[in-house]
Amino acid sequence: MNGYIELLQQMIAIPSMSGSEKAVADHLQRWIESQGMAVRRCGDNIWMESCKDDGSRPSILLNAHTDTVKPSSGYSFDPYCGIRDGDRILGLGSNDDGGSLVALLATYMRLSGKKQPYRLVFSATAEEETNGTGGIDMVKGEWGDISFGIIGEPTGMRMAVAEKGLLVLDCLVRGKSGHAARSEGINALYKALPDIEWFRTYEFPNVSEYLGPVIMNVTMIDAGTQHNVVPDSCHFVVDVRTNGECSNEEVLSVIRGHVSCEVTPRSMKHNCSRIDLSHPAVSKGMSMGLETYGSPTASNQTRCSFPTLKMGPGESERSHSADEFILVSEVERAVDIYCELLDGLII
Repeated sequence: MNGYIELLQQMIAIPSMSGSEKAVADHLQRWIESQGMAVRRCGDNIWMESCKDDGSRPSILLNAHTDTVKPSSGYSFDPYCGIRDGDRILGLGSNDDGGSLVALLATYMRLSGKKQPYRLVFSATAEEETNGTGGIDMVKGEWGDISFGIIGEPTGMRMAVAEKGLLVLDCLVRGKSGHAARSEGINALYKALPDIEWFRTYEFPNVSEYLGPVIMNVTMIDAGTQHNVVPDSCHFVVDVRTNGECSNEEVLSVIRGHVSCEVTPRSMKHNCSRIDLSHPAVSKGMSMGLETYGSPTASNQTRCSFPTLKMGPGESERSHSADEFILVSEVERAVDIYCELLDGLII
């Protein structure tokens, strides 16, 4: 595993915020090619296949993402250090999603070295953190028909058999400007408060066994131009995590029926995902003692039309936080679990 851990350290040292992944994709491509393997590329997305897709066998996808969020201001060390400190690899993207990426890459290289009852596809894709069009959506049409996929994300190697969907809503309230000294006009900020309070307190009636309730949070707000002008508009953003008990369309319809602001979704594509517990990969994982759960965070699972499991080394709570790290032992364990799960798997 030393070569893969060194690769992880090298990738951490290359800034790769979502939308700016070219340098890290270049490095990953060169590293894979140095191992004597043929790499394909679409934009800043890297992928390879164990054999041609001739339709004679199913295909399994191994996917992780190369991009990161912006580093938190709370780091106590250089977020791009990639330093190894005992069992820890430190740096931005180590946990989310570098650990999963190198573990899946090692798994691909190990499993593709022997005959399998499936075609194996490895992909390292861009723009996952921003749901951008230059990521998995750009490249997935190149892979052929995929029967099943593993989406590498930090889950402690638990199997996420369900994942919440995502709606990002831009909400606009219109008022009328006036002089603040005379309280003229209609204050759009005040007008927005009842809607913001509704988002804070409303509870959808249906709760999912695996995914719990729909969760809504107002996360951004913008109003006003200067201190002495009553704002004539207020824009706020709502993060909605849907639970599959209602479709994204149905959740949006309920929201629009309760609030007075204009509500515009940024995308309707990020639906909940779920894989049947009787799926061969899930059944085998459960026989190995792997835990199943429903994940509250969105990933490339929402962009896949085929059954997927989300699972990978690391812990979700380390993601998007200061002083991010992954344990070498977690990565090594992940490779062993992935290989035991997939070796000879019949789907």
